[in-house]
Amino acid sequence: MQRCRNALMNSTPKSIRDILLSGTAYLETRQVEGARASMQAMLAYVLNKNRTWLYLHIDYCPTEGELAHLREMLRLRGQGVPLQHLLGEVEFYHRCFRSDARALVPRPETEELVELTLQQIQISHQKEGLCILDMGCGSGVIGVSLALELHEQSPTVVLADISEAALDLALENATLLGARVSTCCTDLFSAWQAPVEEENLARFVPPTKFDCIVANLPYVRSDETLQVEVAHDPHTALYGGGEDGLGIIHRFLEEAREHLSPDGIILLEVGYDQGESVAQQMRRLGYSSVELRRDLSGVARFPIAHA
Repeated sequence: MQRCRNALMNSTPKSIRDILLSGTAYLETRQVEGARASMQAMLAYVLNKNRTWLYLHIDYCPTEGELAHLREMLRLRGQGVPLQHLLGEVEFYHRCFRSDARALVPRPETEELVELTLQQIQISHQKEGLCILDMGCGSGVIGVSLALELHEQSPTVVLADISEAALDLALENATLLGARVSTCCTDLFSAWQAPVEEENLARFVPPTKFDCIVANLPYVRSDETLQVEVAHDPHTALYGGGEDGLGIIHRFLEEAREHLSPDGIILLEVGYDQGESVAQQMRRLGYSSVELRRDLSGVARFPIAHA
């Protein structure tokens, strides 16, 4: 199993062709999904080149220093560390975001949630000065994307999360991409109930009502076995509580209604088999115009409702 990685360790000069072949074979023995693409991305990163350059210089022999860096990345990738963590970035909604162990690696379905949110905002709200809340923001990909896509409407966008580390990453992404957002460290809506102490009057006080609340909250069941890569994400960003994984989402929906404006809309991303259950709870709590949208794979993943 170690033979393929060891092929990168002997002193014989290795070309890009040799490295791609041996590294891909090693990752395949470790059952890493997308082994060849991972190897291409890591080699391009180490050489500070793009993938096209690799194939135009397939006989180039990297230096020993470059190979040492690649060996360490290959070792970690073989252990299931997400490629996005190793590269320090992830592409999301045609932008490049920083990505590391402080927050969940965003999934492709979450890009669909952003697109769906933009569609719903265009249908429901044509005014400037929208108030938008990204609850459980993680690295901030949803809220930052919305702030940038809607910048002509001058929205107030609040990124909220229970993790200060995740909020630091979200703010780094907002700064990097030039998005105007505010951050709020809170356990769901607890910050809205906490009084502002006199010695902390400078603390950011989030808006009371929002025109749009969007959330990709933890929803993994307590007994669910995760893929190796997913297990590298923060525990608090994964497990939703309870046998059905919906404990946090249930509490969120109970608290969120009073923070929606009269014509406000709420959108969530949930697990592959949780959509109908969440939609039913929305109806029980008195949300109106409840619907369940499917992702591109046909999974009913996005419950939507109005105040």
